[in-house]
Amino acid sequence: MRLLVISPDYLSHTLPLTQIGTAWAQRGGDVVVATGNATRSVVEAAGLGWIELRLGAGHNDGVITVGDQQGEEAAHLRAFFDATRAGPIETLLYQADARRHDLMHEPDRVFDRVSEIIEAVRPDRVVVDHVAFGARLALAALGIEAATVVLGHPSALPVAGEVYGMPPDWPVSMRPESSELEELSRRCRVSVDNLAAVSEEFRARRAPEIDTVGDLTSIAGRPTIYVYPEELHDPHRPLPADHRFIGALSRTEPLGDVALPTGSGPLVTVALGSFLSARDDVLATAVAAAKAGKWRLALAHGSSSPELIGTPPSGALVRRHLPQVALLAHSDVIVHHGGNGSVTEAAAAGVPMVVLPFSTDQFAAAAAIERSGVGAVVAPNTVTVDALVDAVDLLLESGVTARARDVAASIARAGGPRAAVDAIMDEGLPPPRRNRLR
Repeated sequence: MRLLVISPDYLSHTLPLTQIGTAWAQRGGDVVVATGNATRSVVEAAGLGWIELRLGAGHNDGVITVGDQQGEEAAHLRAFFDATRAGPIETLLYQADARRHDLMHEPDRVFDRVSEIIEAVRPDRVVVDHVAFGARLALAALGIEAATVVLGHPSALPVAGEVYGMPPDWPVSMRPESSELEELSRRCRVSVDNLAAVSEEFRARRAPEIDTVGDLTSIAGRPTIYVYPEELHDPHRPLPADHRFIGALSRTEPLGDVALPTGSGPLVTVALGSFLSARDDVLATAVAAAKAGKWRLALAHGSSSPELIGTPPSGALVRRHLPQVALLAHSDVIVHHGGNGSVTEAAAAGVPMVVLPFSTDQFAAAAAIERSGVGAVVAPNTVTVDALVDAVDLLLESGVTARARDVAASIARAGGPRAAVDAIMDEGLPPPRRNRLR
């Protein structure tokens, strides 16, 4: 059987999705990954087939910088970073207003290219990133039912009473005022309605024979695969009928030539992801906290200049990129931004987390970590050295590590990539409808 995997051209999306492709190939199947050139090397290094598909204007191969983006995209990225410095509400409002640009880029071009890919690859199954809305619109227009992968907090696929882009829960210390939440909810609804209108206008022109597409942000896949620990999910929150929690899409990763930080204190890894490593002010606070707390520090400075984050403590490991999965096997605590890769990798390793959420579903993820007892949350724009040191000390002294290890055990039982393949292959589900090009 041949699997087509469709991914945005961002390492944080393509890298975990290749784990599903690798598990499929280990069952003897063929795999082709459709994504952009920035992550082509990742796909080919995994031994999988690659075919070009550009879903959006942006891309990154692990660290995104303004200078790497073209024209309008550079200004868009700069505005996003400015919004994160203003605060959570400002960031989420900016993202709501930019959603059409970010997630439904050039739908006609994407449709034409997806059509060509389906004709060339002729897959038996298709799995697509949930937020690849342009590709999902194309698949709907072609009459193909696909499995979707939610790489994020489960609220990235809204249920009744929720709206895409609006956190259903907040960390205790970061909950905005009710008036701010009302305006955010309104703007998120406008954004979702705009995406639905774009989809309907496209359908009427390019695929008038199919039913109305509807709101792609809240349409589940067949099945929906949640890359998230079920232990962290609110059991009272409803889920689609055909869904599977697979825990994490963790990978094996060697330390290679990376030497662990030296010293006698706790090993604390600091990583703010491919986008938010641009926040050199927060990284500078973490460097100062490492000195004050006598941490053994491993820090990924990403797109921030090392000169702007201060002099690290003796024996620290500071690099643009870090082998995060390998380091987690040795870490006592990780400080991160609440992105899905960091949440699931830390949870799978049983490492307590200090979360500094900036955007998107990171606020809901942080709230879940706080509620589940596997970490603490600190507001990034007001974080102080003392607050960061206190948060790490609290996690090390309060038995959180034992709770984190329980969650790690549940993730191991969930099955990861193998469970994803089982869900996609499930004979109890109907095969994808054949599109008109086959």
